[in-house]
Amino acid sequence: MSAEAADREAATSSRPCTPPQTSWFEFLLEEQLLEQHLRKPSPDPPPVQLIVQFLEQASKPSVNEQNQVQPPPDNKRNRILKLLALKVAAHLKWDLDVLEKSLSVPVLNMLLNELLCISKVPPGTKHVDVDLSSIPPTTAMAILLYNRWAIRTIVKSSFPVKQVKPGPPQLNLKEQAADSILVLEGALKLNKDLYVHTIRTLDLLAMEPGMVNGETESSTAGLKISAEEIQCQVCYDLGAIYFQQGATNAALHENAKEKFFKTRELIAKIGSSSLHCTIDEERLAGYCQACGVLTSSDDDASQQATPYSQIDNCLKTGNYQDLVKIFLEDNLALSLPVQFRQSVQRELFQNALQGNDALEEVCFKICVCNTVRDILQGEIIDVQFCLLFLKPNKEKIDFLLEACSRSINLENASESLKRKMASFLKNLCLGLEDLQLVFMISSHDLFIKLLKDDERKLLIDEMRKRSPRINLCTKPVTSFYDIPASASVNIGQLEHQLILSVDPWRIRQILIELHGMTSERQFWTVSNKWEVPNVYGNVILGIKDNLTRDLVYILMAKGLHCSAIKDFVHAKQLFAACLELVTEFSPKLRQVMLNEMLLLDIYTHEAGPGANGERPPSDLISRVRGYLEMRVPDIPLRQVIAEECVAFLLNWRENEYLTMQVPLPLVQTNPYVKLGQLLAATCKELPGPKESRRTAKDLWEVVVQICSVSNQHKRGNDGRVSLIKHRESTLGIMYRYLFLNIVNDITAEYISIWPSSIPNLQSVDFEAVAVTVKELVNYALTINPNNHFWLIIQADIYFATNQYSAALHYYLQAGAICSDFFNKMVPPDVFTDQVIKRMIKCCSLLNCHTQVAILCQFLREVDYKTAFKALQEQNSHDAMDSYYEYIWDVTILEYLTYLHHKRGETDKRQIAIKAIGQTELNASNPEEVLQLAAQRRKKKFLQAMAKLYF
Repeated sequence: MSAEAADREAATSSRPCTPPQTSWFEFLLEEQLLEQHLRKPSPDPPPVQLIVQFLEQASKPSVNEQNQVQPPPDNKRNRILKLLALKVAAHLKWDLDVLEKSLSVPVLNMLLNELLCISKVPPGTKHVDVDLSSIPPTTAMAILLYNRWAIRTIVKSSFPVKQVKPGPPQLNLKEQAADSILVLEGALKLNKDLYVHTIRTLDLLAMEPGMVNGETESSTAGLKISAEEIQCQVCYDLGAIYFQQGATNAALHENAKEKFFKTRELIAKIGSSSLHCTIDEERLAGYCQACGVLTSSDDDASQQATPYSQIDNCLKTGNYQDLVKIFLEDNLALSLPVQFRQSVQRELFQNALQGNDALEEVCFKICVCNTVRDILQGEIIDVQFCLLFLKPNKEKIDFLLEACSRSINLENASESLKRKMASFLKNLCLGLEDLQLVFMISSHDLFIKLLKDDERKLLIDEMRKRSPRINLCTKPVTSFYDIPASASVNIGQLEHQLILSVDPWRIRQILIELHGMTSERQFWTVSNKWEVPNVYGNVILGIKDNLTRDLVYILMAKGLHCSAIKDFVHAKQLFAACLELVTEFSPKLRQVMLNEMLLLDIYTHEAGPGANGERPPSDLISRVRGYLEMRVPDIPLRQVIAEECVAFLLNWRENEYLTMQVPLPLVQTNPYVKLGQLLAATCKELPGPKESRRTAKDLWEVVVQICSVSNQHKRGNDGRVSLIKHRESTLGIMYRYLFLNIVNDITAEYISIWPSSIPNLQSVDFEAVAVTVKELVNYALTINPNNHFWLIIQADIYFATNQYSAALHYYLQAGAICSDFFNKMVPPDVFTDQVIKRMIKCCSLLNCHTQVAILCQFLREVDYKTAFKALQEQNSHDAMDSYYEYIWDVTILEYLTYLHHKRGETDKRQIAIKAIGQTELNASNPEEVLQLAAQRRKKKFLQAMAKLYF
């Protein structure tokens, strides 16, 4: 993770607090709060949860003086709660899809009964006896909503069996089905616009219950729902109930078909994007298809263009080739429901089991089509597909690849779809035992486009583990040129294999075949991922023999790549093969490979035994020294090798060599050795006498020069940090000499050894310094996350960059580590006055003003001015009066008592009085008692802060 990403993560994960969830009773206290809450982008609690809370509270039974349970009282509180629930439903535009999804049947039944009540439908009235045309439109709409819900509930077979919570008596919806059907059929004849209640109309009805009449209808009209929208919803619901009840009644299926086709016509008329008419068009299409199969149709010709009718015709006529084509096309169009596609597959498999052998191939192809569709939609692979692929063959793989290619448009597909398809193909390869079938997939154009080079390489590595291969290490006698080449295949396939292979013997074999097929190509250019440093490239590309040039370049490029991704085993094999090759004709390249293998051995040790603190073998240390002292002319050298060698010696405390034994000409000519010597000398003498300041001053001057904008020395892209890494002492030194006295907001451990000023401060590259320090401290904390000095430094960095919640996180973490999570006193050299003042500033800028006042007590001299000013702030984002129990300073508590009395805040004043009245805070107590009381409150407060910011 980069420093910037870590900054963002720390800043976002350490916020002081999230706004508390609004409680249901707050909406009773503030009239406008509900509408303000519902207008939020993501209100918490969400609207449907508010409905449940309001109705739960309104339906709570009461207990009389004889301890007898009584029905919920019909008082003002409960009426307001019911009204609030209706308002939330009105905000949701009475969308039954939303309400049914989130509310249980009893709760929704209670809500709709309240809607009927406020819409002036007398209790006990049979809706079938009501003339919808003669009542106000909002009343008619309430009756329609209730009966539509009753029908939908029956269709979903979700019958309310028992009363879960107290509330209005529930109706037996199953018995009411006939009446609800008649009500909805009557609504189809109404053919007029209706209105549904809005928040405003509900408010008017609540204030003046007698307003719903002909004279005041305009003021309580509500939200208009057109006649077409009403008919569309009613037709769909009636069609669903007729379809469900028509298992033994063909006439009901005809009625269902009529209603569904009418729904489709209305949708075409009003548009599928209607705000008040949301129909599941995929389910509607399934209903229409099912009705078309179950009933005869006079308009079959008009349906021929639909996929459903085409599939039906294919099944009837046995035209399975077109059936497969329709399924493949639908993998892109996504017009057929998954359930429908699976039902077709099941029908075909059932027919095949009955002895129709001709269906075996089409069953496989339809199963493949459905499986590819499932994969792209993130579903698991069907068991039937796995069974069919127990014995894969070329024909099956060919069709599978065709289905995959025709099911995804790579130009327009999202990255998510591409990754799903790539993962499927990769797992398919891993599940195949026949390498020829694997090659069919891995050489396919879709596979090459979907998987990156690294992924293909890792896949080949996995495959190689399951098959025998020649290992360079087990054949030391065999010369690299003695392996025969196999028969060639086409150039494209060989190039693809060349990209994926990390086996040096296979790479040579492929190149021999390629050069035998054409002499015009430069195969080291096949992949743009193959890169070697420019200092090496010029030498390698100067090799006259084309095969040798390609082989050396590719072996080195692949070896460097494997080293970069920490695949050290393959890197060593590739480098060893390259070393054997170049030894025969180029001493210069031989030395280059020896240098790269030294760097590889350093990386291997640091990532392996070195990570556990195991010292490197003496021969590796000798090779590192030998590299630094090497004086072979005309050898191309990479800067990073010198950097890593110096870092290696510093990391393993080879300070004696760097300070006393390193040849003087090497120090004078190699700037990395010079810097390493200064670092080693400074580390060696710490802590030491005043004479150590001389080496520290020399180091300081060098580093200031490195970090200056006017620096004339060239610096590579590897950065300034690459010279030292991994170890605590050098990291600490690097941090201190880079940042100390440049940014005054940073704490320092060895400040006394450094110069007190920088002569040419304006020349310092502060951005480079800041980035370097962040990287160093981040890495230092991965080595020792419990070092409280580094934690304070990390906090100082966040403080200096205005990331206050992250700064508090690390200040508190440093204190927690030193005090057994604040069960002991935090040492004064950790929570110094400077640290406490920065914590105070962080809390102040985060608007946590009560925390500011409490922290003011932690200073050696209590800062009453800052504490009183903070307590005067009324817009505080912390727990405010809940923190009063952590205040031990009586003067601050007395000020709080006065302040709340002045503001008329009686409750908060009582909390402050209670806090000040505790006997352990009595000024007459012995000092030990007062100190113990203060320490106990410090502990509890810091633990509460830690829970908040950790």
